Amino acid sequence: MSAINITNVSVLDNPAPFVSPFQFEISYECLTSLQDDLEWKLVYVGSAEDETYDQTLESVLVGPVNVGNYRFVLQADPPDPSKIREEDIIGVTVLLLTCSYMGQEFLRVGYYVNNDYEDEQLREEPPTKVLLDKVQRNILSDKPRVTKFPINFHPEDEQTPAAADPPPPTEQSDEQQPDDNGGEAQALPGQPPKAQES
Repeated sequence: MSAINITNVSVLDNPAPFVSPFQFEISYECLTSLQDDLEWKLVYVGSAEDETYDQTLESVLVGPVNVGNYRFVLQADPPDPSKIREEDIIGVTVLLLTCSYMGQEFLRVGYYVNNDYEDEQLREEPPTKVLLDKVQRNILSDKPRVTKFPINFHPEDEQTPAAADPPPPTEQSDEQQPDDNGGEAQALPGQPPKAQES
């Protein structure tokens, strides 16, 4: 069972201009105290064909992590357009929100992002060079794709003198289909899960 459960993720200031910062209000619960901080990352996928165009927009450590309910706002700068191919700026891409513990990613929330001109005439007759100040970003926040990876939240409990390599973690046996990375993926219909009362 995971030591951390995400209870709600709200996308703030959406839709917004392409050049505006991203803001996510994240709520989660901790079921068991952890010795280390949680690392949250926001990654913008610059190209569906080449991951070298991915940009890590923000990476923050959040702690201490004791039993209880938590909420914070993750803010990140927009992607650097000079690191995105011109033909990939307009259109649909992906934004990834991940959480890791001690270098082990255990949660990934993926959102589709649609970048397009707000002006109808620009959409019908797009200029040869992208006008970034006219591009609007719309995160499809009602249909996130959540992937969970089984990790060891308490590796210190397994430190024995003659310990062999631990067996690979087993996936939970529910109805969800595993994704290519060995985690459990599920498409959440409608709104993300609501936060529980503290």
